[in-house]
Amino acid sequence: MRRIYMDANATTPLLPEVFEAMRPFWIEHFGNASSIHQQGQHARAAVDHARDSVARLLHCRASEVVFTSGGTESDNLALFGVMQPYLISQEPAHLITTSIEHHAVLHAAEALRDRGIEVTFLECTPQGLITPEALRAALRPHTKLVSIMLANNETGVIQPIAELAAIAHAHGALFHTDAVQAAGKIPLDLSKTGQLKDVDLLSISGHKMYAPQGTGILFTRRNVRLSPMFFGGTHERQRRPGTENVAGIVALGKAAELAQFWMADGGPDRLAELRDRLERGILSAIEECGVNGDGLPRVANTSNLYFDHVEAEALVIALDLKGLSVSGGSACQSGATEPSHVLTAMGLTSARARASVRFSLSRLTTAEEVDYALEIIPAAVDRLRSLSPTWKKRVAAVA
Repeated sequence: MRRIYMDANATTPLLPEVFEAMRPFWIEHFGNASSIHQQGQHARAAVDHARDSVARLLHCRASEVVFTSGGTESDNLALFGVMQPYLISQEPAHLITTSIEHHAVLHAAEALRDRGIEVTFLECTPQGLITPEALRAALRPHTKLVSIMLANNETGVIQPIAELAAIAHAHGALFHTDAVQAAGKIPLDLSKTGQLKDVDLLSISGHKMYAPQGTGILFTRRNVRLSPMFFGGTHERQRRPGTENVAGIVALGKAAELAQFWMADGGPDRLAELRDRLERGILSAIEECGVNGDGLPRVANTSNLYFDHVEAEALVIALDLKGLSVSGGSACQSGATEPSHVLTAMGLTSARARASVRFSLSRLTTAEEVDYALEIIPAAVDRLRSLSPTWKKRVAAVA
């Protein structure tokens, strides 16, 4: 059966160029990057090159790039790394985050709250936006850290991070952003004159940008003191101990280089055209459906649509049987009985949140694949609605 993949926000395929870059470091060049012999120094040079590549993607210093195992560790290191000293000293401290964060941030914030940190979860607008006014109203004299994601993993909505970070800085608080769904899709400039100049900490996950799973980074601005979560060696300037995953780091560096080329070559615009083509086709063919987060800036690849009178899980299965891979929301919540916390925070009813499906295209998605998806999606929705009691009532009422 023909397979079409439209779940890139869950994970992306490993690009051939990325695989070829990392392959030698599994077999021929297997040295420990902390060893002083030639094998070790060859590995160290590869790690340094990858660090430089990631730094160029982010427009930051190489020394500010901390390699981790992925977005979840990076988010946890950011929150716990900043707030841990306040737990130890028992000095009053306040953390601000949002109700629409990935669970890597939400659950970390909840754990800090349980240990004595005051935490505020900002609410969003019905379109999924965190407003500057909401942040200003939540600030306290003892606010130490604000953590707001850059692009939402379910809706793709891009937050006004530059303005939000400036507000936090003016108050004297540090600012962290989860950029897992933004990296490699939109430019990220952390330089002194860049749009993210007030961001102190930023998380990236390799497998969301065509590198392997198990890789990531935490950008940590050089004036930020970060308490490590683990203890051992002095790796990553004593911020993240443990023998480096050289092959994974090399792959992430190569993926960062490819992302720069792709964005400079107009890749996001081409991908947005495909995303919009998919949305227009669905909306014109299916009634009582719409786009969650419509009207706001979104990353180019993401579309979250609701199909009233349909259960998203059933639609995901039906499409999978036809060869199309999509998602009912965050992959981390697959199989959850509760509706998406992001969509319910936006004010969607439980029924509509449960009827929402995420389509997230990749750089490898083609126009032909979009057209094929447009052939099977309306038929699958019609078939499921024919079994829906609420749809039958709606049809009867119209008749």
